[in-house]
Amino acid sequence: MPPVLPAQLVAFLRVVACLLLCWGAQGGAHATARPETAGRERPILVLQYDGAIGPAAADYFRRGLNEARHHSAQLLVFELDTPGGLDSSMRDIIKAILSSPIPVATWVAPSGARAASAGTYILYASQIAAMAPASNLGAATPIAIGGLPGGSPAGKSAPPDDTDTERRKMVNDAAAYLRSLAQLHGRSAAFAETAVREARSMSADEALHGHVIDLIAAHIDDLARALDGRAIRMSTGEVTLHTADAPVIRVAPGWRTKLLEVVGTPPVAAFLMMAGIYGLFLELLHPGVALPGIAGAICLLLALYAFQLLPVDWSGVGLILLGCVLMVAELFLPTFGVVGLGGLIALVAGLLMLIRPEVPGFGISGGFIAALTLVTALMIFGVGGFALRARRRPVVSGQEALIGAEGTVTAVSGGDAWAHVAGETWQVRSAHGDTALRPGLRVRVRTVEGLVLRVDPIDGGI
Repeated sequence: MPPVLPAQLVAFLRVVACLLLCWGAQGGAHATARPETAGRERPILVLQYDGAIGPAAADYFRRGLNEARHHSAQLLVFELDTPGGLDSSMRDIIKAILSSPIPVATWVAPSGARAASAGTYILYASQIAAMAPASNLGAATPIAIGGLPGGSPAGKSAPPDDTDTERRKMVNDAAAYLRSLAQLHGRSAAFAETAVREARSMSADEALHGHVIDLIAAHIDDLARALDGRAIRMSTGEVTLHTADAPVIRVAPGWRTKLLEVVGTPPVAAFLMMAGIYGLFLELLHPGVALPGIAGAICLLLALYAFQLLPVDWSGVGLILLGCVLMVAELFLPTFGVVGLGGLIALVAGLLMLIRPEVPGFGISGGFIAALTLVTALMIFGVGGFALRARRRPVVSGQEALIGAEGTVTAVSGGDAWAHVAGETWQVRSAHGDTALRPGLRVRVRTVEGLVLRVDPIDGGI
């Protein structure tokens, strides 16, 4: 016979069941509310990025898009101020925009901001293009980085005709890409063409009258009010925005984005590479210390990761490594500075070639190169020379320290002799069997045989 539940427990379970049914009914009513009411409660998610378009910007945008999906945002606003950047990162952002189920509004802000080069492509790709007063866009001509695509190998110059052909191919490809984005959203294709081929730029007012952007807004509230009720054509269908009273959620860059932004900076990547070389160099000078070697290995791995993200010329990396090897070799070879000077020249040339400075926001300044070269020279010639001199000094402890030490014979008994050497009394024997030892004789240690010293008499001993 099954157990019978107490009456109090049965009553409690009935109350709980009733509460769950009431809560489910209320939840179902809320889910079936009118689309307009649900739309007004859906937030606007804002991303703000100021800097060159690179791996950090692409990572930040992708994560922001995921946050927008998580919050069920009705609009993602990409507040942008950029001088341009890398083509690969720009295309990653554009692909994310075009495949996004949430409308994206790229807003060139605040006042005085710009969307140059890669920023212009992102603005054209967005479902909504907006600018703040006194901002500008354009200058979208592509710049070759790391050598022209399909060009000749590093160290060999291509014929002029081939270079011109590759240049035309790059420009034509960029122009067609920007025109396709303009046609997708019904914006001015004429300006897209001139922005690529003639590096033309436009102010916000000119862009609005030229049908390049959709609106001008000074603040996020102005942008939200201007977009309220606008129908946006998406790949999944038409979406109507209700943004006038929508809450605004700002998503700041996370630690991963900040780390990518720092590590992906060319000066930092170059410094990490040199720091890794310094660490391994110190570990070679002092094996077993471990800390310089571990720190150097970590820095080198971070540098290699950064180089995968940046437009790096690997011949520059090779010259940097060659320069360091030559400067280390100078410490061991009697070349009177010739090899060391060649190493410094190779190091400077490698740093100059490492990353093309024409790419906006991705150059290495001459002052930084000079400082890094000076620090490297001081590290290798100064610290390395000091360490080698210390290693060549005579040993001052242990049995080896007794070799060459001088002392005085203190006693001779039954063919055995003792001498006072290095503050201690040692049993001594003559290194030459035919030399007799006598008290008061000055001797010099030739070898150590266990606890017995083999000595030679010093001229003038008494």
